[in-house]
Amino acid sequence: MSSDRTRAESDRGSARKRQALELFRGLPRRYDLVAAAFSFGQDPRWRRAMVRAVAPTARDRVLDVATGTGMVAAELVARGGCSVVGLDQSPEMLAGARARLAAQPELGERVELVEGQAEKLPFADGSFDALTFTYLLRYVDDPRATMRELARVVAPGGRVGSLEFAVPPRLLARLAWRLYTAIGLPLLGRLVSREWMEVGRFLGPSIRGFYARHPVERIVEYWQEAGLEDVKVRRMSLGGGIVMSARRRSGRDVGPA
Repeated sequence: MSSDRTRAESDRGSARKRQALELFRGLPRRYDLVAAAFSFGQDPRWRRAMVRAVAPTARDRVLDVATGTGMVAAELVARGGCSVVGLDQSPEMLAGARARLAAQPELGERVELVEGQAEKLPFADGSFDALTFTYLLRYVDDPRATMRELARVVAPGGRVGSLEFAVPPRLLARLAWRLYTAIGLPLLGRLVSREWMEVGRFLGPSIRGFYARHPVERIVEYWQEAGLEDVKVRRMSLGGGIVMSARRRSGRDVGPA
């Protein structure tokens, strides 16, 4: 019996991944609205900035990892007229994305949804012209290895873009951020639901802990080691959000640095 339980837990991934799945299980219905509120309305602007950095075209096939309810997938289609594969490990989030596609048939024609994990993508090398991922690396056990896997499925010369919460670098902004994440986020979440209150409590320590283990400079190294070049880091909203972008190395230069 214990071996069956251990096998079942292994199938669901590590403790970190199981926590992420459980945390976001009850959120899709209000996810877009509350995510924007948690970021003082900045989250949609950050997502648009990431999509602009990737610059999709109508010819492109784009993989959107951690697609959630499909907000980035919709923005990719709206901006570039591209085709998108949206991947997420959460069935509940994908159900929210399917509801979005059902409400916008023209979007559904260009977006395919796949359940899967960023650490083990079910695609061949170089399958996509571009790739985006949002709020992902804090939820994986090995960000360096995950970056290699993400880069693997991007064709040489293809663009990669990401969005993540961040800790502001300047003292006053950082102090205000700490106060907001410690008190403001849980209170905002409580106004919505118990599940969102738990997210509000979780986010501040999660973000701080991630950058304590993986400073931005080290994350840039992960990208470069994965075979990505011209890595750009854009801090937004006083440093509360980070948009990163890069290009997959071409020709004989493709591969880890």
